[in-house]
Amino acid sequence: MRHAALSTAHAVTFLPKPLALGIALALSGGAVMALPAVAETKTLPKVVVVGTEEGDVERQPGSVGIVTQEELTLKQPRSTEEALRAVPGVAIKQEEESAIVANIGIRGLSSADYKTLILEDGVPVAPGLFVGNGRYYNPRIQRMESIEVLKGAASLRYGPSTIGGVINYITKQPKDGVQLEARAGSFNSREATLEVGGSTPSQEAQFGAFITRASSDGFMDKGYDMTDVMVKTGMALGDDQWLSVKVSDYDSEANISYRGVFLQQYKDGVHENPAPDDYFISGRRSLDINHDWDINATTKLSTLVFGSETYRDYWRYNADNAASVAAGQWVYLDTLNGNNRSFERFGVDSRLKLQHQLFGIANETEYGVRLMNESMDDVTIAATRATPRTGTIGKDQVESADSLALYAQNRFVVTERLAVTAGLRAESYEQTIKNKRAATNNQADTSNTEVLPGLGATYQINTGLQGFASVYKAFSPALNGDALNGLQDQELDAERSVNLEAGVRGAGEKLSYELTFFRMDFDNQIIPANSNSQFQRTNGGETLHQGLEAALGWDLGAGFTWKSSATYIPDAEFVGDRRAANGTITTPDGNRVTYVPEWVINTSLEYKTGKLSTALSLHHTGEQYTDVLNTKPITENTSGFFTGEIDAYTLLDLSAVYEFNKDVSVSASAKNLTDEKYIASLRQGIYVGTERSIDVGVKVKF
Repeated sequence: MRHAALSTAHAVTFLPKPLALGIALALSGGAVMALPAVAETKTLPKVVVVGTEEGDVERQPGSVGIVTQEELTLKQPRSTEEALRAVPGVAIKQEEESAIVANIGIRGLSSADYKTLILEDGVPVAPGLFVGNGRYYNPRIQRMESIEVLKGAASLRYGPSTIGGVINYITKQPKDGVQLEARAGSFNSREATLEVGGSTPSQEAQFGAFITRASSDGFMDKGYDMTDVMVKTGMALGDDQWLSVKVSDYDSEANISYRGVFLQQYKDGVHENPAPDDYFISGRRSLDINHDWDINATTKLSTLVFGSETYRDYWRYNADNAASVAAGQWVYLDTLNGNNRSFERFGVDSRLKLQHQLFGIANETEYGVRLMNESMDDVTIAATRATPRTGTIGKDQVESADSLALYAQNRFVVTERLAVTAGLRAESYEQTIKNKRAATNNQADTSNTEVLPGLGATYQINTGLQGFASVYKAFSPALNGDALNGLQDQELDAERSVNLEAGVRGAGEKLSYELTFFRMDFDNQIIPANSNSQFQRTNGGETLHQGLEAALGWDLGAGFTWKSSATYIPDAEFVGDRRAANGTITTPDGNRVTYVPEWVINTSLEYKTGKLSTALSLHHTGEQYTDVLNTKPITENTSGFFTGEIDAYTLLDLSAVYEFNKDVSVSASAKNLTDEKYIASLRQGIYVGTERSIDVGVKVKF
């Protein structure tokens, strides 16, 4: 069933009534209320994992990647996945050009898995960190002004699932006035974004609304309709406090499926949707409240209250697998299944930051606590073509998790050159599954506590060169569906990894660079079921991931700039034979982890002259295995599941922006300029990489 849009009043129903009333008052009056003057104008408070001030990157004892607002404007990415593509260490498993479902891997972690924490303004965006799959919601790029990627020991402050690090999408800040941006292009794609902002004369109260409407017939007829609304408001509370509220409402209906084309269809260049009647219907409504209190010049308390409701209704027609394999195309029946899940989350995250002189040296300390509750309703519905959105309920169960995290971090500024950062995070959680259709023996639960230490350091070798290193323990919890499969505690340990990195970075007048060696040593990696693993209900065993990542920026002069990044992962492999419950070897020692290319390379040549900015960008993804047995040729089994090695591919993009004046600009982009034909991923069939596409746009400010 299509979910109705969430009103502001409804958006706060999962919060306590006094708090909900305060939010409603803030939303109705915060943008226009006249307040006493404050000493300094501030932007709306938000959580950043790296920072926006000069020197914040150098303070991190780990690798850092930043996608700036200027880069987003110039490159014109269609999705947040595409925007992340040039960040060192990142690999993307493409499923469709709009990236409604997220597939992001970092540093040898499978991009079909979820071991990297993804945040928006410091708030988890995955529907469930403990209870469910993290891929069902991917934030829309239209609302973003920049993206932070933080790796190393400092990412412990935001866990769990920080094995690959932290990705933090930073949303746009309100600006006075009105801006309209429209874009159209290939596949009959149409998109419009309206931004409206206002503030009091002293900027002490601010308001902004960001509304996007997009639709497309989609590559291979995988069409979608999407609406995304974000409202921000905030106000100063005296001269030392600031309150902000963000409400968002996202809805999408996409004609996509788990099924791709068959091998001969791919060779023949078939461009029709292989599952024309399957639909992925999703949405997310969220409410975030930030409060900053500058207690004194050296002490600051930041509190974030967040809540969200997410749904995913997935309607997929059943196929006659044997007939499909024989015919070389999907043969559908007149029955379908709805795999429908809805999620709720409520949490409070509070951080106290202090500067002090312990041991006679400068110290920067952060203490934090986070309480969070998550729940998921998991329902399956058997329907027919005559009534495709209703039918007989099959599974009907509720999964929930309560978690408490405590963390502390101290940065010791030992000398003007050397700083050492030590941190500790403890995460305790309890997971429960209840079968609503069973009268007895209908519930199971399990619990776990993880203690995660980290240590990092930075050393300023000279004014243009800094060394950094860190070691930390990270974990990703076994999700409810695996940990309590069959309403039995499967005694699954959390996925644990000891991560090590060391590198150098620097910047001069013309050159900036970063080079990092990394190593992740898993003692228990659980391979997701979509890897066709036979041991997803057992503790997986050891894997080793290590390699190099590099970034380089070079001002060539005469308006030209060259930017490059590269990730080289020679080792992303299973350590020791892995066995099924019956003792047979399912993964031989040394086999490579799925969806981890050995090489990912990005390079772009940018040119700016007067009012014109252009970029020619190249992206290369190396060969990838799609199953743990590392099958070489692409083959299909009797059920239509495809496995095999995907060939490397290289894409060339061209983009340009021309500013007539500060209020009017036009843009254009061509993605996959050479029309490279490639396989992006495998599942029940082949996901074909997006062909050449062209977009044009206009932006007007009033």
